[in-house]
Amino acid sequence: MFVGLLEVYDKHKCIEMSIPENLHYIKSSLPEQVTLVAVSKTKSVNEIMEAYDAGQRIFGENKIQEMVDKEAQMPKDIEWHMIGHVQRNKVKYMAEFVSLIHGVDNFKLLKEINKQAKKHHRTINCLLQIKIADEDSKFGMTAKEAQDILQSDELSELNNVAVVGVMGMATFTENTQQVEDEFKRLKMIFDDLSNLEPKDSKFKIISMGMSGDYQIAISCGSTLVRIGSSIFGERNYK
Repeated sequence: MFVGLLEVYDKHKCIEMSIPENLHYIKSSLPEQVTLVAVSKTKSVNEIMEAYDAGQRIFGENKIQEMVDKEAQMPKDIEWHMIGHVQRNKVKYMAEFVSLIHGVDNFKLLKEINKQAKKHHRTINCLLQIKIADEDSKFGMTAKEAQDILQSDELSELNNVAVVGVMGMATFTENTQQVEDEFKRLKMIFDDLSNLEPKDSKFKIISMGMSGDYQIAISCGSTLVRIGSSIFGERNYK
C-alpha cells in the first residue's frame, strides 16, 4: 500500500502547495498509529507557526541553539524533538524543555542527558540511534551496543532518562530495495530489544522515515516519521 503511494506521490506538486495544505496531505496518508514530527530546521518562526495553526504540535530540529531560540518565541504546548547529532556539552541548553532526543548513540551521552534532566527535575525520553546505513557519515550504535546498554546496571541508576525506542536513518540512495532492507533490519533490532524490556515498558517507538522514504518506513513498521521538505518546502542553508 505505502510503496504504491510512493509511485503517485508528486513531491514537486506538494511543495507548491501551502504549508497547511502540505501538512494535511501528509497527515491524511499516515496510519493512525504513526506519529508525525514536522522537521522545521532552517525554517522561520512564521513558517512553523503556519504548521502550528494548522494543528501540528510536534516539531523536530537538528541544531540545539536553533531549537532553543525558536522554543523561546513559540507557544509552550509544542513538543520539541532533537533529531540531529548531539554533543554532550550542549545538552544543558535544551534539557529544560526537550521532549524526545532521537540521536542517542552512546552511553556517555545518555548519562549527560540524565545529569542535565535531573537539574530541572525532569525525565527526558530518548531513542537509541542504531546505525543501519552503509554510509560512513551516519551516526549510530550497533545492535549489540544497544543491547548492552539496556541490560546494564548503570542504566537502571539513571532515573531522569527513559529509553523509549530506537531511531535509524537509511542510506541516501534511489535503491528502494536497499532502503527497505535497512528499515526491516531496524524493525528486527527493535523487536529483539523489546524482548529485553518488561511488557509494561515505554519502549515502543521506531523512528524511521523522512520525506523521501517515509511510506517505505511505515510499511516496515515505523511508528514515528520525520518529515520536513514535503511540508515546508526546500530548506535554506544560507
